[in-house]
Amino acid sequence: MKKLIMLTLSASVLAACQSTPTDTAKTTTTNQQDQSTHVETQTAKPQPPVQQQVQLLNPELIAPLPVVEEITPQQEADLWQRIRRQLTMQIPENARIDAQRKFYLQHPTYMDRVAKRAAPFMHLIVEEIEKRNLPLELALLPIVESAFDPFAYSHGSASGIWQFIPGTARQYGLDINWWYDGRRDVYSATHAALDYLTALNERFDNWLHALAAYNSGGGRVNSAIRRNARAGKPTDFWSLDLPRETRAYVPKLLALADILSQQEKYQVSWLPIENEPYLQVVETGSQIDLALAAEKSGLELQQLHHYNSGYNRWATNPEGPHRLLLPLENAERLQQWLANAEQQDLVRWHRHKVKSGESLIVIAKQYHTTPHAIQQANNLTGHLIRAGDYLVVPAASRELDDYSLSADQRLTATQSQQQGSYKIDHTIQRGDTLWDLSRKYDVNLRQLAKWNGMAPTDPLRPGRKLVVWQGEEKTSGVTRNIHYQVRSGDSLARIASRFNVTIRDIEKWNQINRRNYLQPGQRLKLIVDVTRMTNDI
Repeated sequence: MKKLIMLTLSASVLAACQSTPTDTAKTTTTNQQDQSTHVETQTAKPQPPVQQQVQLLNPELIAPLPVVEEITPQQEADLWQRIRRQLTMQIPENARIDAQRKFYLQHPTYMDRVAKRAAPFMHLIVEEIEKRNLPLELALLPIVESAFDPFAYSHGSASGIWQFIPGTARQYGLDINWWYDGRRDVYSATHAALDYLTALNERFDNWLHALAAYNSGGGRVNSAIRRNARAGKPTDFWSLDLPRETRAYVPKLLALADILSQQEKYQVSWLPIENEPYLQVVETGSQIDLALAAEKSGLELQQLHHYNSGYNRWATNPEGPHRLLLPLENAERLQQWLANAEQQDLVRWHRHKVKSGESLIVIAKQYHTTPHAIQQANNLTGHLIRAGDYLVVPAASRELDDYSLSADQRLTATQSQQQGSYKIDHTIQRGDTLWDLSRKYDVNLRQLAKWNGMAPTDPLRPGRKLVVWQGEEKTSGVTRNIHYQVRSGDSLARIASRFNVTIRDIEKWNQINRRNYLQPGQRLKLIVDVTRMTNDI
């Protein structure tokens, strides 16, 4: 009975809503004439059938709401979100993860710096990981390894964003030579790192074990697993007796993945990275001068070298790879120029007349190339050359100081950074070791290696110069104010090294900035200890 009354009331209300303007006018007129008639009229007005009202509410007559399709991870605008939506590793409650998570959350500016470094390279890394159907957590691994610094070099001789040591690098196809270090080549090293990680996961069938092995070696992880198994202990990663660094290594990655997957919970937002390709591979076909490539692509030389940090010198390796990574717009410009260029146009060639007593090694050092490159350019099968012969030699198109990210210039900059009150230049002799030198000069072994851009275990080459920083002056020097006239090819780093002072000192004495170009003939004020100046002034 209640249902019938409610249905009747609903029908009445709907009928009132359907009154036409004409009906309303008639009712108003009746009101003016006779109140009693008005009451009768309202009571007697016929109601539409209930069935008619039901038809008016027929769902088929209501327009459907628009369907909003969910975008795929690959369609996300922010690359971090593309990664976030594909994270799969379980994050356990663990004190080691908590400690690493706390560090990252308390240092947001660190993550900002990392995101800026990662921005040019992250898209190509994510694409390759997806192509191989690997966990997207691996895209975060260079943060743990190197903070996405392509020039990172560790105490264990590991280099590049993926921190390969020489032996493993060569095992996975990365060349290391005078011209080129594949560990710092982001493109090649990414492929090699994913090959290595895939092999480790196939070996252990466990990603946490594989990650631990990437850090400390497969043999060490395997030994730890077998040791626990023999003792009847669990063999999961958290139960293994591993080096301290490795015990923190995996938690760092898991902490990063947890923060990214729960940004709302932790109230953090990493600097967005556009989810679009940024760099493109350009095949050059042969050796190319990096300065020329920068000029033809419309890119600053230092920026080009940063994207292609595997190249140690002023040019790519004559033996290859013949490849550059460039932003899309710059890549297109270089490709257009390469389409019409001849191979000999890609480097500058110098015609050198062989002098008495010269060898290919001497000539190669003069032009900052290798004997093999000269042999190739001149179709020489041996090392025999004669005085009076002419050789074509590949040479840099700009002053070597302009190639500021080459190995030599980076070393000069590293050795010029002030680490004490004064520095000593030591020329390596046959039989020298870093350990012996650290004891001789009473300095820390790791510090000595760091001052010279080395690892403590790196071999020493006789004739190479090392810098040794001392905290206090141990001899009474003779200080003089001098005015030095800048020569062609000079740089602040070179002048600082020559006079045993620091770049910072030269800037302070002359109120200049290291980003300013020096002009030949420019005069610089220097305050030097004349007893410790080098002889090549």
